[in-house]
This record gives sequence, C-alpha cells and structure tokens, in this order.
Amino acid sequence: MSRSIVRQSKFRHVFGQAGKTEQGYDDIRVSKVTWDSSFCAVNPKFLAVIVESSGGGAFLVLPLSKMGRLDKNHPLVTGHTGPVLDIDWCPHNDNILASCSEDTTAMVWQIPDQMGTRPISEPIVVLEGHSKRVGIVTWHPTARNILLTAGSDNLIIIWNVGTGEALISMDDHPDLIYNVSWNRNGSLFCTTCKDRRLRVCDPRKREVVAERMAPHEGIRPMRAIFTRDGNLFTTGFTRMSQRELGLWDPTSFEEPIALLELDTSNGVLLPYYDPDTNMVYLCGKGDSSIRYFEITEEPPYVHYLSTFSSKEPQRGMGFMPKRGVDVSKCEIARLYKLHDKKCEPIAMTVPRKSDLFQDDLYPDTAGSDPALEPEEWLEGRDEDPILQSLRDGYVPPKSRELKVAKKNVLDSRPTTRRSMSSCDGSANLPGTIQDCRKTSHQHRRTGPFQVLLTTQTEVKVAEVYVGSRQLLQDGAPQPRQRCTS
Repeated sequence: MSRSIVRQSKFRHVFGQAGKTEQGYDDIRVSKVTWDSSFCAVNPKFLAVIVESSGGGAFLVLPLSKMGRLDKNHPLVTGHTGPVLDIDWCPHNDNILASCSEDTTAMVWQIPDQMGTRPISEPIVVLEGHSKRVGIVTWHPTARNILLTAGSDNLIIIWNVGTGEALISMDDHPDLIYNVSWNRNGSLFCTTCKDRRLRVCDPRKREVVAERMAPHEGIRPMRAIFTRDGNLFTTGFTRMSQRELGLWDPTSFEEPIALLELDTSNGVLLPYYDPDTNMVYLCGKGDSSIRYFEITEEPPYVHYLSTFSSKEPQRGMGFMPKRGVDVSKCEIARLYKLHDKKCEPIAMTVPRKSDLFQDDLYPDTAGSDPALEPEEWLEGRDEDPILQSLRDGYVPPKSRELKVAKKNVLDSRPTTRRSMSSCDGSANLPGTIQDCRKTSHQHRRTGPFQVLLTTQTEVKVAEVYVGSRQLLQDGAPQPRQRCTS
C-alpha cells in the first residue's frame, strides 16, 4: 500500500486574514496614475499612500494607530509639482521617507511623530539629476543615507542624502527600467528593463556583472528581486501572455533553477520577499488574491503554499518589515491592500496553540541600525544587516532628525545647470537683501536698535518693530501703520 509523502514545512498552513472594518483606513483617494508601483509604503510607525491631488503630486502619511475613517482635514505631504510615482521608507529611520515624481525630482521628507494640521511642503533635501520623470526610489539596505533613483531617462543615480550629492551615475540601460532591487548586503542590485534583459549591476564598479536576455519570453513588464542566498526571483509573462515566475542563479544564467506558469491574467505580479522565512508573496495589480510560495534548496525549489482571496481587486500593496509584525499572534507577515478608497491590513499567520514566543518562526531579523556609513560603503566595504531579536517585540525608537550637511554645490557644478541638491535658500536671495542682513547684524545694539536702509526694497525686507512697532531709520520713508485687532 503506497502512501503519499507530504513535504515537511512549518509554513505549509500559513493563512491570511483580513483585518476587521474598524482596523482599516477608509476614505483614502488612491492615486489613479498609470504606473506599475505599489503606491503604498509601510513601517512599524506609519502608513504612506500616494493619493489623488490637484495642482501637483501628494501622498498621505498616517500613524498606524489612526484607524477608521480619514479626517477630511488630515494634512498631506505636498511638494512635488507632478504626480508622485513611488515612495519608500528609510530602513534605518522610521521617520524618513523618500518620494519621486513626474516632475523629474526625488525628495526626502522628515515625518513628525505628531502630525499637525498643515500640509508638509518642505522636504529635507531635493535631489535633482534626472532629465525625465523619476519612477523608482529605493534605500540601501545596510548603509546610512544611501538612496537609489531610476528615471525614464534610463539613468540610475545613487545619492548620499546626508549631503545631497550624487555619488554614482549609471547609464547602462538603453530603455525604460521596470524595477531595481538590492541584494541583502547592498553590494549589488538587479534590474529589469524594457529591452527584456535582466541585469545584475555592481554600482561601485559602475558596470553590469551579469545579464540574461529574456528570462521570460513575453514582452510585458518583468520584476526581479534578490533572495537571501543570492539567487534571483523573477516574475513575467510567457509568449502566450501567461504569467510566469522563475528562480535564477546569477552566476549561471543559461538555465533557470525553476520556472513555473501561473495563469493568464494581465496584471503585473509584484513580489514581496521575506528573507527570514524565505517566503515570497505575489500580488498582481487588479487581482483579488495573494499567492505565497516558499523557496528551498530542494526540488522543485519554489513551492506553492496557498492563496489568500478576497472579493475586491487591489490597486496596490504595502509590505510591513518583519520588526513590525505581532509576534504574540504568530504573525509572520502583514500586507496592506489598497482598494479604490480604503486600505485594508492582511495578516499572514502560522497556526500555533502555544502563546509562548516561537523561536523557529522568528529568527533574528534586520534591525533599524545601519551597518555602514556612506563613505565606508563607497570605499568598497560590505556588511550584512545588523540583526535584532523579536523576543520582546519591537518598540519603535523616538523620532531622529536627519541632518543634511550640504556641501558647496554651487561651486562644484556649472552655473548654467541647476544644483543636484537643494541649497540653502539664502544663497539665492538678491544682493540687496543679503547686504541688508549684514547691515542689520552690524548695527544691532543691546537696546532699541537702528537699521541703516538705503532703498525702498530694503525698507520692505528689513522692517523691524521695536517697542511701539515703529521703525527707526535714517533718511528712509516711514512704513504704513498696521492695524491690530
């Protein structure tokens, strides 16, 4: 009598469960831009969603605890002059978020723990270097302040946001770049491109170290991510427009490790990878389901586990870092599904009877501390992420301000081109205003002081109200009295 042998895995029975209605986020006008990004980014403190906005681009940032119906007066993050295409939270600071837009810029934002009532419109730094829209933004996994952007000008730029400088620029792609993914220690990144090539790039050598022509035979967009073992997991389409996934060894691109056909849907499959469990979650835009697989070293290498299905299609998806999951409920992943007007959390759980901490489900995971400084990474050093235990749960640290030490960018770049980063606003002021500032500092006294003014422009700029709101001046017209209620 033969007996079927079932593969042993602690993740065989993982199931997805949508949050209750009161645990969701309602009345969110999700962006309708035709761009294949996730439109959502999440970390242990905040949820960020790209939303519809008139007069430019905007996105919404909500504390995770602020569930329910969105207040109509809740402030947006506005600063881009074109639609926002992609957003990404910094892995080393839960209050720092990067965004990119059709206005050819990328911006880095400091999000306060307590959101005020006014829109946030002043970024920490503006990164200007692309000539066309910027569609991809992603942080380095281990080095502090290193950010990668990719635009429709087929250019990849790596920035040090601590100084606003462009460190590395690569123009190896002849066509539109679909996605970029770093490996675990940030020494390499992989890209997929409209020319149907899968590339592995070494940014510090500024070269493509491996490439594969048409890992999927279809002409529809592909996606690729690195696994923790250094292999590449890809999603794409067959020649007959069936969706397909593959696993590749970048040192031997001739034959795939695994190739699996899925279905005939049209949506691009967005892969979300958990290196701790070696599981990958596939979310297709327009789909109403989430498939998840386990990657192992045993044939067939990519094992189908299960599917979470719901009634409504998804507009986008956010993936919570492992340090933000609820270990007391054996939650191994949490995704945030975007509908047309709401966001719904979906918890992936391993059924266990014990309430104790499950060591086998939660190995030490990547923490929020960077392993390298930008200069160390640029000099060629590589380090794996600094790990932390989840035994006692994760407590987000207090807000840490990102300080941008801007170098003299104006002197280092031609005067005919714009600066690669946002500069101090005083550098762009007219000479008369700067002279007026200097004059006011030179004539400051301990008591009521006098400002030497020479032109009407300087009168308007340097109005100083002392005591009874009068301006003491020599030979300049008296300003008009202001009314007070």
